[in-house]
Amino acid sequence: MNRKQFRKGLIRELSVLVIPIVIQNLISNFVNFADTVMLGRVSQTALSAGSLAGQVYFVLSIIYFGLASSITILSSQYWGKKDYKTIGSIFGIGLIISALFSIPAALLAFVIPQKVLLFWTSDPTLIAEGAQYLRIVSFSYLCMCFSQPYLSTMKSCERVALSTRISVTALLINVIGNAILIFGLFGFPVMGIRGAALATCIARLTELAICGYDYFHQEILSHDPRTFFRIPSELFQDFRRHCLPAFINDVIWGFAFNMNSVIMGHLGSDMVAASSVVGIVREIVAVVGFGIATGSAILLGKEIGSGRSDLAKRDASSILKLTFQVSLVQAALLYLISGYIPSLVVISDTARQYLLYMLHISCIYTIGQVINTLLIASFFRCGGDSRYGMRLDILSMWGFAVPIGLLSAFVFHLPPLTVYTLLCLDEAIKLPFALIHYRRGTWINDLTRTEFAD
Repeated sequence: MNRKQFRKGLIRELSVLVIPIVIQNLISNFVNFADTVMLGRVSQTALSAGSLAGQVYFVLSIIYFGLASSITILSSQYWGKKDYKTIGSIFGIGLIISALFSIPAALLAFVIPQKVLLFWTSDPTLIAEGAQYLRIVSFSYLCMCFSQPYLSTMKSCERVALSTRISVTALLINVIGNAILIFGLFGFPVMGIRGAALATCIARLTELAICGYDYFHQEILSHDPRTFFRIPSELFQDFRRHCLPAFINDVIWGFAFNMNSVIMGHLGSDMVAASSVVGIVREIVAVVGFGIATGSAILLGKEIGSGRSDLAKRDASSILKLTFQVSLVQAALLYLISGYIPSLVVISDTARQYLLYMLHISCIYTIGQVINTLLIASFFRCGGDSRYGMRLDILSMWGFAVPIGLLSAFVFHLPPLTVYTLLCLDEAIKLPFALIHYRRGTWINDLTRTEFAD
């Protein structure tokens, strides 16, 4: 895209936000990929069990993604007004929601890990192996209860570099710990899948400690935690009206997307192994597009909250064109590297065939996924129009993708790769509707109130 199509300064403003986010997400996904390769080097059983046990974290990560989006919707606009007190109250709401999900998830994973895993697979070998991982990693969910809302709040206030440094530190500790504990390096015992879980706990505890240290040295949030929970009733109502639909959207979408793992988990270990690899590779390749979406929400939200809605509309048009071109490059890159990916893990010949086909399908799928993420999770939400995206995702996932996946797998017993292809149609279904709504321009709304300011 020609740089002249951007307004002066937009590239710089967007880059300041996007580059740290891309670095953070890239390292995060490479760590996940490294974990997959390490467990894949242990055995296909360890790889599949780790992938299925990791679905609990996947569900939580979707909840935290929805919470981050919800926090950004209001915090970025109040950041435009420099209303720190209200930002603190929004953080308080985030802490409450975080605790409501993290604590029960930790208890269930620790007390009844086998029963939790029954949701994804009936294979006793995978359940026995995965339960070891799940019981240990459950402690990391408690650490995330504070760190994730905190990092989301800081990011919405343009402290993305800080958020990146903290996350990257934790992720590097995770991957180094995995290598040492999985394979028993430097005199440590060989722990296999249990080592991967313990390394994750150590990394999350480190992340929590750094967030706690930063909290007492930053100047945006009050150092008196009690103030976070003195939340005006009007702010609760604004959160319920404008942010809760985004949160519900991501949670419902996450559970629907997680149904893919449920379906794959009942189609055999080969499909589980292949899908666990393709999901991570797809996330790595699409990291720039997703980074643009996250950064755009902060930038446009700030512009809208500071009374520059016309500027936000013009910038959104430029960002959409840029993201489309980025998605094409990402799809081409995925196609070029797809032939080399199967050789990185120890899986069966059948799983290799599945993986190569799934990577090729993902070349097309990732284009729609990135554009839809930009429109629904960035543009519509930062403009206060999260309800439309919620309805669109629910209809496309629960009204189409999940039913057709269940029917094709368990009623019509179609071949596994046909089932996978059908599950990938949801992004194509909703893309035209998202573009139409974007062009209407009704998604831009200033949500801030003046009565909350001191």
